[in-house]
Amino acid sequence: MSYQALARTWRPKSFSEMVGQEHVVKALSNALTQKRLHHAYLFTGTRGVGKTTVARIFAKALNCEQGPTASPCGKCPSCIEIDQGNQVDLIEVDAASRTRVDQTRELLDNVQYRPVSSRYKIYLIDEVHMFSTSSFNALLKTLEEPPEHVKFLLATTDPKKCPITILSRCLQFNLHPLSQQKISRHLAQILEKENIPFENNALVSLALAANGSVRDALSLLDQAIAYSDEQIREQNIIAMLGGASRSSLIELMRLAAQGEATKSLEVIAQMAQSSVNFVDALDQLIALFHQLAVYQATSRLEDELLKDDFEQLLQYWTAEELQLNYQILLEGKRDFLLLNSQQSGFEMLLLRMIAFRPVSGNKIKAVVKPKQQSLSQPAVVAHAGEAMQKTAPQSASVTVPPAKQVKESVPVSPVQVEAQSNSRINQQNWHQVVSQLGVKAITRQLADNCVFEQFEQGVLSLSLPEHFSVFLNSDIKNKL
Repeated sequence: MSYQALARTWRPKSFSEMVGQEHVVKALSNALTQKRLHHAYLFTGTRGVGKTTVARIFAKALNCEQGPTASPCGKCPSCIEIDQGNQVDLIEVDAASRTRVDQTRELLDNVQYRPVSSRYKIYLIDEVHMFSTSSFNALLKTLEEPPEHVKFLLATTDPKKCPITILSRCLQFNLHPLSQQKISRHLAQILEKENIPFENNALVSLALAANGSVRDALSLLDQAIAYSDEQIREQNIIAMLGGASRSSLIELMRLAAQGEATKSLEVIAQMAQSSVNFVDALDQLIALFHQLAVYQATSRLEDELLKDDFEQLLQYWTAEELQLNYQILLEGKRDFLLLNSQQSGFEMLLLRMIAFRPVSGNKIKAVVKPKQQSLSQPAVVAHAGEAMQKTAPQSASVTVPPAKQVKESVPVSPVQVEAQSNSRINQQNWHQVVSQLGVKAITRQLADNCVFEQFEQGVLSLSLPEHFSVFLNSDIKNKL
């Protein structure tokens, strides 16, 4: 038996097998259950999202012997014939090959005749936007008032090219591109059923390359199976697609955050040796910065495989720096295609991200001296001020640039917080310490944006970006 492409082998045969498009499946299922059936339906969306597949399943649901039903049996003659593609009462038309008006009229002349063996005569017209103006005009009247035994199912990737008179006569359903997570999960299920071992990162790369299209993803999977030996590995997929591995891009983000220009250029050189398409690599890098910013703001992450890497990256970048880097990459993409060397353009963008990182000279230094006590006792954080000197010998001072030197003597009550030993407060757990301070609102935000410098001999040193200094008034200093 000849081999059949995965896109055909694993084409859904019922609404329950559909990947995504829940909004369309729910609407059609309810219409079938309630017997509220329109005479014309229009399915729109980009290539490979399931327009024709949904139309065929809907045709099967209309003509199933147990229907109309939202769950066609798949065993009656009508269902079997539609699955095999030889149902005489399901007329599939490719509008791109029938653009002449005489061909459209010939097709519509048979509308008046009743179906041969089914409940409805169904016209499935694919890429209907390819019809000529005369063909659309010939279709108008029949589409508006067809016989009761006729249903029209239209599909198109470009509904804007369809006359508004056609659109107004149809129920329109827009099928969305699928997320990377849904596509990679679908590919994993198929490979498990095909007994083909795989790496999760390899499927993520395929899903990203598919750009929301299930059919493209399955075609790439066919190619990947042929390209790989026994297992679908990320390294093979990257070589096949000519793209950059996600691990390489994460490494570049980490090196840029640490200001490692030399090592960043070395990684880019290795990518160039693998014939990486730097335009695609830039798109992937922009997408990673978007996901990282969303994760920082909402703790929401579609791909859990990125969590550990993102947690590490967020130790180096503030929300403002992430937005700056995202804008640098986005602005750089506009000029990217004008360069003779894509590699040099990619290198300049990484160097620009490193160059625009805030330097230590632009930060406000804060030194806090907490009272040293045992872990079982609370520590007293003392503040500058004459009254505080009477209650605790320790003090906290804030050093600002010379032009902004301010002497403070506002008495403030001491703040009780859970003590931390010198060995426990560090760069990794500073944000956890902030969460235990009991401060709120702007004070909590400023504390979170402080960068841990050191904690030695009871002296806690923090730095704060200069653009936050405007918010650092006496009241907030005392609270912190």
